[in-house]
Amino acid sequence: MNTLQEGKKVFRIEIEALKKTMDMLDETFLEIVNLIVSCSGKVIITGMGKPGHIAAKIAATFASLGTSSFYLHPAEAMHGDLGMVSKEDVVIAISHSGESDEIIRILPGIKLIGAALVGITGNSNSTLARNADIVQVLPEFNEACHLGLAPTSSTTVALCYGDALAVVASEIYGFRDVDFGKFHPAGALGKKILIKIDDLMAKEERNAMVNVNTTLKDAIVELSKKGLGIVSIVDDNEKLLGVITEGDLRRQLEKGADIYSMHVETIMSKEPITINTGKLAVDALRVMKDKNISCMPVVADNKVIGTIRLQDIINMGIVG
Repeated sequence: MNTLQEGKKVFRIEIEALKKTMDMLDETFLEIVNLIVSCSGKVIITGMGKPGHIAAKIAATFASLGTSSFYLHPAEAMHGDLGMVSKEDVVIAISHSGESDEIIRILPGIKLIGAALVGITGNSNSTLARNADIVQVLPEFNEACHLGLAPTSSTTVALCYGDALAVVASEIYGFRDVDFGKFHPAGALGKKILIKIDDLMAKEERNAMVNVNTTLKDAIVELSKKGLGIVSIVDDNEKLLGVITEGDLRRQLEKGADIYSMHVETIMSKEPITINTGKLAVDALRVMKDKNISCMPVVADNKVIGTIRLQDIINMGIVG
């Protein structure tokens, strides 16, 4: 046996099954999408065995893309979990044979509750197909298992079909990246979309800021105390006039300057790079990377309200 060729054969068989299913999509797919979009309740996905694992993943995809959804284990449903189903819901049952005992046994309960029932099956004459309000009959294809028995192609097709339903429904809803971020606050994408510089910046007593009339010695004390690597130089109304960084001080020391006798206005950068309050942290990250700086003042109408540091953004898992 050529192991590598056998592995590629599995891919070819499953890809062919996906192509057949894609080519046969028709009005039935549209009917199911419309049913989901118009549903005032939840979209409940059920399946047993390997299709059950697929059903759980599809439910998670629906939920992450704005459709209230969960997976219902058909065996548990027979012991009380049918109470999760209401007449406003849509139940999508996945069974390639359409005759899975656990699925068949919950159909009367679903009908009695009054929920809409969608069947996804490869058998048009099955019990599931006959009882579903809408049935998607999948085309004939081979399982990728060398015995032709283990659910392989059929589960891949069911997964892709469910993903298609979830994605198309989310597009109809007008689901946006900001909405996605709300449902994924701990993920990298959610952080990029949701976290603003105001959430991370050093502000109030943590911010490093001195008056323009201050001596450089006092500015150095402020730099050391706050540990931000930068101090904002402001006027009496806290309007930004410039900044002094640790790099500025280092360069003065390398020149042999007597920094303790100098005034802040002597060495401050008078046109510092800043960012406005309310911006996303990822925007600040891009600015700092582009300008090759590690920190900058946050302003509102040129009034200093904080300092944002590159490291604080990266520590939150935002990497651009």
